[in-house]
Amino acid sequence: MPQGKVTSLDVARLAGVSQSAVSRVFTPGASVSKKMSTKVREAAEELGYRPNVLARSLITGRSRIIGLVVAYLDNPFYPDAMERLSAALQARGYHLLVFLAGNSDADVEQVIDDLMDYQVDGIITASINLSGELTARCAQEGIPVVLFNRGISGSGLSAITSENRVGGARVAEFLLAGGHTRIAHISGWQGSSTGVDRLKGFVERLEVAGVTPHGVEDGMYDRATASDVARAMMARSAPPDAIFVGNDHMALAVMDTLRFEMGLSVPGDVSIIGYDDVPMAAWPSYDLTTVRQPVNRMVGATIDTLLGEIEEGQPPGQVTEIEGPLIVRGSARVPEGWGA
Repeated sequence: MPQGKVTSLDVARLAGVSQSAVSRVFTPGASVSKKMSTKVREAAEELGYRPNVLARSLITGRSRIIGLVVAYLDNPFYPDAMERLSAALQARGYHLLVFLAGNSDADVEQVIDDLMDYQVDGIITASINLSGELTARCAQEGIPVVLFNRGISGSGLSAITSENRVGGARVAEFLLAGGHTRIAHISGWQGSSTGVDRLKGFVERLEVAGVTPHGVEDGMYDRATASDVARAMMARSAPPDAIFVGNDHMALAVMDTLRFEMGLSVPGDVSIIGYDDVPMAAWPSYDLTTVRQPVNRMVGATIDTLLGEIEEGQPPGQVTEIEGPLIVRGSARVPEGWGA
């Protein structure tokens, strides 16, 4: 048995093969026979050998690490998406390195610097905006970037989202069909494409029906802010009879505030609809009607797009929008004959 750190040369000697054969066995996607792989892996297990991923990256120029930059994890949609991204990347021979960034440009810039130090092969951003300068830097370094659940107009970056505008319109159709006349919206942050697009689709569909929103306020994707907005809306002399909330994270907070603080009935006094369909939305205590983000398809499209740019040199700028259904539960009045 070799003393000290076991090397690929030690494995090669025990297995009776070349050092390059050992390297091929432990290189994802490399061509190697089943017999050769078995012989090398048995020798590696006997010696306790583990390949040096960092050293191999210096040779291949590929770290097989994907950086994920996310601004906050309070919204349960993102931890769920992260788990799925990690599992799907591992199935393709890659690993996910997660960085949390604040909302300021300086915070994001520092994280991008750190990711470049780790020699990541690509970057996925979720719930953050990249400046034009940072986009240019990533392009200069040859690091593809794909935006998940957000787009940045004019960035030239690939983006994967649900059909946010269609989803907003679908909510408006449902509430109108339910006979609501005072329909308000607590939007997602209006500095984000998702918040803007959901609002646009919602308002445009109401306007087609000749209905003016009964109030639109930015909830900033923040539970406390959304609760404050809901209190103010419901304190008016003519409060809304329906509120579309820009994501489930805020919608659940709004429901708690209305029911347990203000003593209102949902949907008896006011219907509530969210967006995302996070696991808690289906809990009996919330039973939230919401637009489902097709997270598995969004994750699959994100990985296909990013690895296409990394491995095949596909050009950036592909924008993919994936349709998500309205999931009807008990938090909003159901129109007569709906779904029949």
